Amino acid sequence: MQRMTLGDFELTALSDGIYYLDGGAFFGIVPKVLWSKRVPFDADNRVPTGLNSVLVRTGDKNVLIETGVGNKLAEKMARIYGQPAKLLGNLGGAGVSPDDIDIVINSHLHFDHCGWNTIRQEDKLVPTFPRAKYYVQEGEWKHAHENQRDSVSYLHENYDPLVESGRMQLLRGDEEILPGISVQVFPGHTRDMQAVIVTSGGQTACYISDLIPTSAHVEVNWVMGFDLYPLETIESRKRYYSRAIPGKWLTMFTHDPEIAWAYLGKDERGKIIAVTR
Repeated sequence: MQRMTLGDFELTALSDGIYYLDGGAFFGIVPKVLWSKRVPFDADNRVPTGLNSVLVRTGDKNVLIETGVGNKLAEKMARIYGQPAKLLGNLGGAGVSPDDIDIVINSHLHFDHCGWNTIRQEDKLVPTFPRAKYYVQEGEWKHAHENQRDSVSYLHENYDPLVESGRMQLLRGDEEILPGISVQVFPGHTRDMQAVIVTSGGQTACYISDLIPTSAHVEVNWVMGFDLYPLETIESRKRYYSRAIPGKWLTMFTHDPEIAWAYLGKDERGKIIAVTR
């Protein structure tokens, strides 16, 4: 568990555990001879993949960014991906209970980003965080019902009960959630994926989600095979780097199993690199 202060806010990196993705899909057209130098892989060509959430404490509010895989996967999916289900335990280790969460922000609605949004109680699905208001882009929720190429990644039980009950607010573009905490749409991985930008005391951190899933993906053209719009991913990364690098933003990685966050810079050849400090 990593923790840092950002102005008046406290950031705590929390994990739902590690699951495994196909290395070729994770790095798209990047040859294995290149990506294998940066990440370990097993005999089945799978790479360990983090499930990173961030708790933002603002003084009077507790904001949870992303909720991992959760504990509701069907047997087949759990067998393929694993289901570590560690987020609530790690949240408790940070001294916070589900009742203490005021706001939950999902970058998008793939199953590995919103699994703990809901839990099963007997035959009902209820909010895991009973006091929280949930936020996601309306376009993302609509896309989840469009039966597109990534439809296997959507599990309606993670969000539809929240939308139906009015607990999940569907946003239409960039918006401030709380003073100092806003969301901005960065298309590429999905059409309406949103990043969460946290600003306080002249400092900025950004949960950029699957636009840059790990520190190994910081090179502009290293996009995932999972991205629906890879050319837009590249353009969104350029737009992000044009602000994050000169502004010295802390970039928070959703799927890095070792590095929760880092600053971005350029090496002597002008390539983007992640700098931990």
